Amino acid sequence: MEQTFFMIKPDGVERRLIGEILHLIERRGFILERLELRCATPEILKQHYSHLADKPFFKDIEGYMMSGPILIGVISGPKVVKSWRNMMGATNPVDALPGTIRGDFAMAPIDGNIKNVVHGSDSVEAAQREIALWFGQSAVESNR
Repeated sequence: MEQTFFMIKPDGVERRLIGEILHLIERRGFILERLELRCATPEILKQHYSHLADKPFFKDIEGYMMSGPILIGVISGPKVVKSWRNMMGATNPVDALPGTIRGDFAMAPIDGNIKNVVHGSDSVEAAQREIALWFGQSAVESNR
């Protein structure tokens, strides 16, 4: 059984999409292993987005991610990393197909900032790193 980290970003929480997104996760047959509503900090965001932290647009990402609460979680299921990424759709809502979460719920960027509702790890290794970052290393080890 594979695991992945997922997040409903501030725009999804603010627009009250948590229930609909969790319903899609469960309907797909994935198991919700962990859920937590929290506010992101600059420290954790710099680690989570370490590959973008030195980019000029990182401050916009940081501002967006700290604009309200986020729902973080761990889901498990067969090939859940790939399947969840397919369910989310393309990162940019303009490119996301109808029927995907971003295609159905994300808003096209107005001010250049992409508000795309959800996040999911892009590999099993990234999932382990993100689960450990947000929930602690024991969360990864207890689910192996």
